[in-house]
Amino acid sequence: MGAFATPGSQLRSQGLNRIGNLIVPNNNYCLFEDWVVPILDKMLEEQEASKGKGEDDEIHWTPSKIIRRLGKEINNEESVLYWAYKNDIPIFCPALTDGSLGDMMYFHTFKSSPQQLRVDIVEDVRKINTIGVRAKRAGMIILGGGIVKHHIANACLMRNGAESAVYINTAQEFDGSDAGARPDEAVSWGKIKVGADHVKVCHPLFFHSSDVLTWIKGLRRSNSLLPSHSCSYLCKRRFTTPRNSKTSSLIFTLEVSTTPPNLCNCA
Repeated sequence: MGAFATPGSQLRSQGLNRIGNLIVPNNNYCLFEDWVVPILDKMLEEQEASKGKGEDDEIHWTPSKIIRRLGKEINNEESVLYWAYKNDIPIFCPALTDGSLGDMMYFHTFKSSPQQLRVDIVEDVRKINTIGVRAKRAGMIILGGGIVKHHIANACLMRNGAESAVYINTAQEFDGSDAGARPDEAVSWGKIKVGADHVKVCHPLFFHSSDVLTWIKGLRRSNSLLPSHSCSYLCKRRFTTPRNSKTSSLIFTLEVSTTPPNLCNCA
């Protein structure tokens, strides 16, 4: 742990990187490289060996397939990716190359030249949109904003809107639509159905994803009222999990008040 005001020049001289108030040493990325590059080597070998076997047998890597492979290789029960792999739950990441994994894939192109790992994003967008189109009912729980929020909402557009939606972020509308827009903006696009249950929670605290998942599980066990927040209010609610589809294991439906108090423009 560090501080939001820790000087960047001081950290740089010590081989440390700041993410908000978290400090990550350069050595962490060296360890990650040692672990992931052999996996990329094997994936490339499998890709090249499958060429010429016909369309159905050729390996076409996608972000979700890479994430599944990493979940398999990590073999650690503390990993979300591990459990997604074990339960055949796809995890989509339209910006897979934005971060350390992207750096490793970049370095790998020089190591493996002239061969190169190929990643197909079109196959994944077809897959997530088709899941949305074929779902009996769709609900969105979106933590944060940006490309992830839009990617999920856009998949629901393909089915003429989600039946329920929960946004949890600290952004306001002036931050831009992908981050700060209220759910009603998504209604105008057909990403949330007219008359659907939806709410935006603008909380002054920063959530860790594992904390929110724990919070969601708690909601499923309880019918008590949530406390009012600075920007919105959730009424009595009920979470249920669809029974049939493997891919719907992380999709929840939500019952909330459709007329929350107008505490601010987030409500």
